[in-house]
This record gives sequence, C-alpha cells and structure tokens, in this order.
Amino acid sequence: MSKLIYFTPMSLDGFLAGETDSMDWAVPDREVSAFINDRTRPVGTYLYGRKIYEAMKVWETPEVVPGLTPELMEFARIWQAADKIVYSKSLETVSTPNTRLEREFDPQMVRDLKAQLPHDISVDGANLAAQVIRAGLVDEYELLVVPFMLGGGAQVLPGSVRIKLELLDERRIGNGWVYLRYRSRD
Repeated sequence: MSKLIYFTPMSLDGFLAGETDSMDWAVPDREVSAFINDRTRPVGTYLYGRKIYEAMKVWETPEVVPGLTPELMEFARIWQAADKIVYSKSLETVSTPNTRLEREFDPQMVRDLKAQLPHDISVDGANLAAQVIRAGLVDEYELLVVPFMLGGGAQVLPGSVRIKLELLDERRIGNGWVYLRYRSRD
C-alpha cells in the first residue's frame, strides 16, 4: 500500500502562495533542491489542482528554466517519469505525457490508488490538498518552512480540520529552510 504525502513549501506564516499566486519567495538553493529530489524520488504519482499543474508543467521543458542547475535538471527527470492526475473543471486538456485529467475529486478513486500503486502519491495545490485532507487521505505531511512571511494568500492547511499528528523528522536545510515531517495518527 502506498502513502499519500502532502509535501509543500510554506511561508513562516502558513501560506503556500502569496495573494498573486507567486511562488518567487520559495526558490530553493542547490542544497534545498537536492533535498527535494531525495524526498520526491519515491513519488510515482502526483495529484494536482489546475494552478499548480500549470506551474509545474515547465519541468517538461526544463531548458527554459532560468539558472538551471544539475539539481533542477534531476528534478525535471523525476517529475517527467511520474504519473500526474490533474483535477480541474476549467482545463480543456493536459499537455504533458503521463498525465490525465479528472473533472471531480473522488476520494474513493484516491483510496483505490493508494491500495493498488507500488509507489507513493503526492498531492499539491492548496484547494486540492484541502479536499484530500478533509477526506482523511493524507498519511504524511512534509512541510518545508521557508524563512519568509507573506501576510496572506493561499493557506497551506485548511481551516476547521482537527488531525492528531506525530512528528517523524525535523531538520534544518540550506539557507534557513526547515523540514518538518508528520504522520497522521488515528
């Protein structure tokens, strides 16, 4: 059985993206990039909302990424090899290989994926992650706390949810970032 992981950067004040949806405040250095690669390598399927998919599909053509490092190129290869499921009512089609479009989030479909897949699953995007969290499907929360305060925007964690967590790992990584890993406890 695979694990469903919510792995995301977050500002110190708990946001995933600023009010303009910009993520320019969370650009990782080479050490953080290498760490992200290590953490995402076991993921074989990404669950995305439309906005995060549109931001992530740049990894299909990494040569257009400014300042492309070997770590970022490795991330592109990891991302390209994984399957992607994009949840969107407004997106007409998906433009990357190994990607399918779903119109509605179906918790049972995700439960079935967890039971069938030999590799881990990751969810990304504030709205989709909130649905997955509320459905009780997240096994682990992996948060990269970035030393930056946004003051508003898309929250990393949904409100009105109570979940008991167990700390599995914590560490400092490059340039003041802090990694926190929690497991959901029943």
